[in-house]
Amino acid sequence: MILNWFMSKTVRQATAMRKHVWKLLQAQRDLLSSPALAAMEAALGALQAKIAAGADAGKLRLEMEQLEFAANQWLKPYPHAAWRENVEVLLVALAVAMGIRTFILQPFKIPTGSMQPTLWGVTSENLMTQAGAKIPTGVDRIRDWLAGASYLHLVAARDGKLEAVAEPWRVLIFNVSQRVKLGGGWQTLWFPPDYGAYGLAQRAGLQIGTDYRKGQEIVKLRVNCGDHLFVNRLTYNFRHPTRGEIVVFETAGINPEKMPGEAGYIAQDQYYIKRLVGLGGETLQIGDDRHLRINGQRLDRASDYPHFAEVYGFNPNQPPRESHYSGHLNGVVAGRFDLAPLFRDGEARQTLGPNRYMVMGDNTLNSYDSRAWGSYPRNNVIGKSSFVYWPISSRFGYGYH
Repeated sequence: MILNWFMSKTVRQATAMRKHVWKLLQAQRDLLSSPALAAMEAALGALQAKIAAGADAGKLRLEMEQLEFAANQWLKPYPHAAWRENVEVLLVALAVAMGIRTFILQPFKIPTGSMQPTLWGVTSENLMTQAGAKIPTGVDRIRDWLAGASYLHLVAARDGKLEAVAEPWRVLIFNVSQRVKLGGGWQTLWFPPDYGAYGLAQRAGLQIGTDYRKGQEIVKLRVNCGDHLFVNRLTYNFRHPTRGEIVVFETAGINPEKMPGEAGYIAQDQYYIKRLVGLGGETLQIGDDRHLRINGQRLDRASDYPHFAEVYGFNPNQPPRESHYSGHLNGVVAGRFDLAPLFRDGEARQTLGPNRYMVMGDNTLNSYDSRAWGSYPRNNVIGKSSFVYWPISSRFGYGYH
């Protein structure tokens, strides 16, 4: 029978038809009369018998016609069958997509610069400060868009003072519009980017109370979108994260007693992406040489730690630089104790409890990480960074550590 299924197209068609009609019968069993049930079961049984007996194609087609006749006679037609089928296909597609997102791959976008230059957050250039800067058009504009760059341009519609910059209007995860109030009237920017922690006013250099003349440029901004990547949610079901991997984790339960403005406060509804540096039971230090020490052992670029090759690839004769690999900085070396209150100097130590992790951003001159708010439970890990799918840049694909 199995061999017949592989060898004969008619057998495969008959098998598929019988299965489909059988499902319809089961769905309508409580609605059909006894004669209808008997007739349908007889027709299904006859086709199954022909399939099992290895009947030739002609006899199979005859039984398929008999089954089709019985189905048309006894089964109840569904109203709006085409709509029903389309809705069923859509629901199945949504279920598959949600399953993939929940258990296999989840999209994630990076709004901040804490992982630069490994993974980039949203950056911007205020073209108002650049003499002669123009917003490109045509092919150049398309090329910039593929590289993740978009432009915001707003011209004053009237004379007046800048009175307010509203927050973006969002629908689900998308910024739909943002308004600027000038001379008593509102002007709208459509589909502004997600700026992360820094808003339009700061990026565009807007000052409340500034006078503008009609036709004068208010906003002229180039925005480079943050990297969009897929988070691998499958791998960590089979093993624990290892040191040096870039992990995505939720912040719920990290210092929940802290209030906004307090040292170590972290919003409880966020997802962060950082590099894993400390595992449960370990004691961590950050030396003045910009290297981590794990249980007193200096972490470096050795083959045992390939994920740190770029992080520790800095020139020790140069000072730390923003958005460059500069190692890991304690408060003294960074010159900012608020950046690393738990690692104020090279002697400060932090010991992790069981099943706890510590993480740090690669941009340690500008990263709010475990140096400020400590460790978090292993169960908070969502997955590991996997594949940068947007923009089309040097980081596209798997080409990062």
